[in-house]
Amino acid sequence: MAKRRKVGNLLALAVLSYLTQGPTHPYDLGRTLRAHGDDRSIKFTHGSLYMVFQQLEKAGFVAPVETGRAGLRPERTVYAMTDAGRRELRDWLRELVAEPEHEYPRFVTALSLIGALPPDEVAALLRTRLDRLTAHHVSSRREIDEALARDVHPLFLVEEEYRLALLDTEIRFVRDLLGKIAEWHSAWSAAVSGGQS
Repeated sequence: MAKRRKVGNLLALAVLSYLTQGPTHPYDLGRTLRAHGDDRSIKFTHGSLYMVFQQLEKAGFVAPVETGRAGLRPERTVYAMTDAGRRELRDWLRELVAEPEHEYPRFVTALSLIGALPPDEVAALLRTRLDRLTAHHVSSRREIDEALARDVHPLFLVEEEYRLALLDTEIRFVRDLLGKIAEWHSAWSAAVSGGQS
């Protein structure tokens, strides 16, 4: 079971992880997260990043180490991770890696309510989804191959490999579901009106 965290936003986990490389300013970290493609795994804005740094500071996981101003720019505070932050990072990562957690993907919600649409429309929508999933698969595979060609260690591509595996699974599932919809077509309306799912 997931432990209740002082700062539970996964962006905080990313901040702590990057701070293992040394102190940084929130704006600079935002640019680094985008440059490394982490915005594909973690949603954030510059505003949310600043807010997470404040929450981490309040929790004692980061501390300001330098404040300065260059020209007319606003004051910039550089933060470093504390010992408590290092412990939190390791504990939180261990939990996320070891403990499966029920998630609520939007597609699963749509599937649970799919009977509200006619079967022909569902089939057309699923074919559109299949085309888009296939395009995502091609793009992810290309990104992995290009990174490997640049000698990026596979350890730093593990989340892309996971995304690719999920895409493979979803593509197979959607293809199978399209076949089932063709079989169920004549009984679809009766099943829905009878309250079955």
